[in-house]
Amino acid sequence: MNKKVLVLTENFPPISGGSGRWFWELYSRLPKEKYLILADEVEGAADFDKTHQLNILRMPLKSAEWGLKSFTGIKFYWRLVWQIKKITKQHQITHIHCGRVIHEGVTAWLLKLITGTPYLCYVHGEDVETAATSGEHNLMVKQVCKHATRLICNSQNSASIVKRLRYAGDDKIEVLHPGVDASLFVPMAEDQDFKQLMGWHERKVMITVGRLQERKGQDMMIRAIVLLKEQFPEVLYAIIGRGDRLESLKALALELGVNDHVQFLTEVTDPQMIQCYQQSDVFILPNRTIGNDIEGFGMVLVEAQACGKPVIAGDSGGTKETMLINQSGFVIDCTDAQLVSRTVAKLLADPVLSANMGKVGRQHVESELDWQAHVQKASMLFNQ
Repeated sequence: MNKKVLVLTENFPPISGGSGRWFWELYSRLPKEKYLILADEVEGAADFDKTHQLNILRMPLKSAEWGLKSFTGIKFYWRLVWQIKKITKQHQITHIHCGRVIHEGVTAWLLKLITGTPYLCYVHGEDVETAATSGEHNLMVKQVCKHATRLICNSQNSASIVKRLRYAGDDKIEVLHPGVDASLFVPMAEDQDFKQLMGWHERKVMITVGRLQERKGQDMMIRAIVLLKEQFPEVLYAIIGRGDRLESLKALALELGVNDHVQFLTEVTDPQMIQCYQQSDVFILPNRTIGNDIEGFGMVLVEAQACGKPVIAGDSGGTKETMLINQSGFVIDCTDAQLVSRTVAKLLADPVLSANMGKVGRQHVESELDWQAHVQKASMLFNQ
């Protein structure tokens, strides 16, 4: 039987974030006639969808409540299940791929109870960790995992969490690391015009790319700048992304007297973001664990290495799986501002070390984390 897959995901461009980018990069490389994407109806979606040839439907996929005990939650799932039931019939859908366990996985599980349509579900680590803290959500995730044909984990760390929480065993789990387009994210010579445009001329620039949320740790790098600027007066920390921590991060930089050394870039196009990777000196993702919120993998660390940059990451979640530790980057305790400062200083003070680590990172990405190898593995999994 020929498979026709519905990809159900709230997170998809133009929404920013690692999981949405992962799904975009993966499914845009698979045969378009075999996949129909159902994504959230968000601002900018219509314009974005004019830029690609994917088969895509949009509808509201947000809810104030994801549980099944409240009227709001029941109403949300009831509406979504019956809408998707119509879509599966209309488009002759045979399988569903769910972007997360909650709420996409719950929707697919409920639909399977009605129609028998099989589904697989992606797991990102923090999603199941968070669900396990709620009795109601924990029971829902158990049902999602029990009835899924396969769970696709973004890292070995996420797979370990699934097994530790007893949601599933090795017989159902597959690890598929997010990748990068190594022909697009490439090392580039110094571009003085771009640096002048960005205000990076004659500055030593560290960047972080990601949502402005507590676990990403941008605040700790701002604290580290207080120490770094004593040794490197020209240091600049460029924070690329949007999120609910923007104003508090700005206030912190002002309070610590480093606002001249911190730059917030909230409106950056994909081509500009790649240039930021290429023209920076060091990439850092100073992530940490906040409660049950962890960094499942850290796709931005792969993108930075593809651009030939040394990387630094927090020792939380799956970040160590993105790099060759101490060869292409460092994994450290990023809750320690002094340690963050010393590690960044080590790279800024030794351009030869930085360049060599960047070369190792580029080779690592080309051999292990390019999208081509990723898509081949995904195709095999999906066709089983």
